[in-house]
Amino acid sequence: MNIKEALLEDQTQNKTKALLVAGYACSSPKYFKELMQCFLANEYRLAQRAAWSVSWAAKKNPVIIEPYIKVLVAQLERKDVHAAVIRNSVRILESIEIPEPLHGEVMNACFNFIENPATPIAIKAFSLTTLYNLSKYYPEIQRELKLIIKDRWNNETAAFKSRGKKILKHLS
Repeated sequence: MNIKEALLEDQTQNKTKALLVAGYACSSPKYFKELMQCFLANEYRLAQRAAWSVSWAAKKNPVIIEPYIKVLVAQLERKDVHAAVIRNSVRILESIEIPEPLHGEVMNACFNFIENPATPIAIKAFSLTTLYNLSKYYPEIQRELKLIIKDRWNNETAAFKSRGKKILKHLS
């Protein structure tokens, strides 16, 4: 399978294709590297479509993403990529063990996402969970996390409130 061609061949992105590509990419580090090259491409549509497959692949085989964690974290600062790239990067980061040298960078990015009203809700929700997970190592951020959730409460969507409510319950 040519991953790039597979990702771009359909008029619209679909879950079936994303899962097919993710399964194929998980079958070998070489194929996963090819998928990551698509994810990191400057081609907007290709990176967007690859992001969903990367997320599925990381869920299916968390070990395969480990060499690329630093790359995922670097995506959080980019302004020139589709929101799907950032959304799926944070989605992966919320469910894996983030190496300690990257904790500060991830916390800064996630707090920035939550505080910015223009951030898409899925990115905010995944950022909340990522910060909650990191608060287990850095209890001093729990207070700030609580304050931000409460401060943003009236201006956020049901998805933010649902995730925030669960986190507040665990932090109390």
